[in-house]
Amino acid sequence: MLSPRQLSGLDLSFDDDHAVAFAGLLQPALLAQRLGLQALFDRSIHLGSTVGHAHSGHKAMTLIHSLLAGGECIDDANVLRAGGTAAVLGHEVRAPSTLGTFLRSFTWGHVRQLDYVAGELLNRAWQAGARNAEEPVTLDIDSTLCETFGKQKQGAKVSYKGSHSYHPLLATIAGSGEVVHCRLRGGNAHSSRGAQSFLAESFQRLRRGGVTGPLVLRADSGFYTYAVVEACRKANARFSITVVLQSNVREVIETIPEEAWAPVPSWREGGAEVAEVEYFAFRHKQKQSVRLIAVRSQSHSGQQLALIKSYTYHAFVTDREGDVLSLEQDHRRHAEVENNIRDLKYGLGLNHLPSGRFAANAAWLVLNAIAHNLAVWVGSIGLPGQPRLMMRTLRYRFLCLPGRLTRSARKWTLHLPRHWPWADTFLAAMQRIQSIPPPRPA
Repeated sequence: MLSPRQLSGLDLSFDDDHAVAFAGLLQPALLAQRLGLQALFDRSIHLGSTVGHAHSGHKAMTLIHSLLAGGECIDDANVLRAGGTAAVLGHEVRAPSTLGTFLRSFTWGHVRQLDYVAGELLNRAWQAGARNAEEPVTLDIDSTLCETFGKQKQGAKVSYKGSHSYHPLLATIAGSGEVVHCRLRGGNAHSSRGAQSFLAESFQRLRRGGVTGPLVLRADSGFYTYAVVEACRKANARFSITVVLQSNVREVIETIPEEAWAPVPSWREGGAEVAEVEYFAFRHKQKQSVRLIAVRSQSHSGQQLALIKSYTYHAFVTDREGDVLSLEQDHRRHAEVENNIRDLKYGLGLNHLPSGRFAANAAWLVLNAIAHNLAVWVGSIGLPGQPRLMMRTLRYRFLCLPGRLTRSARKWTLHLPRHWPWADTFLAAMQRIQSIPPPRPA
């Protein structure tokens, strides 16, 4: 161990060509290779004769690995060019200027091609063992604001919070956190704008991916629309959607007899009660008979509490079968979608949309979703049965490994730190990922 005096006098030299900055990227790189991701980019992204059209696979994979390494902007991809880092990625690493040109070459049609890649990748990962096709799938839909600083970004509008933002839609799978679909929208878009077609594509993507189990949609009150319910019914999916507590909804809830209310066990004693009533939704369209499940908690409004009982209500509509308590608890778990959004915004690079062009930022959103899914699958395929690791934890334990490449007798060896706390887990995950059969030639 160096003494403080030796530490202050330590000589520094950036001269090791064999040092690997993020040796743990070997895991998602190998998984991407087993799923044929780079070839899928090359085959699906056709940018025509634009400046950034060549070698789409190398450029897209560079951006994805930069995001997994913690890069928040295009310039951060330079870390992949340090020392021997590029050698463990399985593709050529492109310069940030080239990556910027590549993203600016996208139109909305090219973003749709990128959407196809994301959907096909889900299919391949699930076939490789990331998901059991017969399991039920609960799809959480939500939107989030990505604030921008400057008025030169296409589509960045003043949001309901008063800031210039984008307002993307996201559909994620409950539990695993996989992003099934994403779509960039202007900052002034209502939460449910475009949700019907977005959900139709999300359900189709699940079915094309081989999911045969029942489907359930969970959503907050921003998606309480007739169009969203119709999209669910056309896809034979159940729904659970929070209701906007307008006066007519409150009147229906207050007709529930007192003896029908049952305590919610997960709350403190006397904290909340739940009940249900039949409700006809969307009367301005076609009446839909649904179950209206309401939760009430007693308001603590000063001295009047002892004289008058007043309640705060939270309600949702559903066409699912099951007891009221189980449905209420499951609907409350919709809040888990915020963990996935936080992972995308603060674990990856979604909080910073780098370009002034709308289509380039839409492509950036899809690449973030693909990078997020690769990180999820490193856990679900490489570490089955273990709790899901959030992006920052996965990066800290497995991706940010320093390493050094050496070659002896025509064999390359990647040397990693001795006594790494998660070395055994890392090696076990690598073994499982290596066992995935390589993709068949197209």
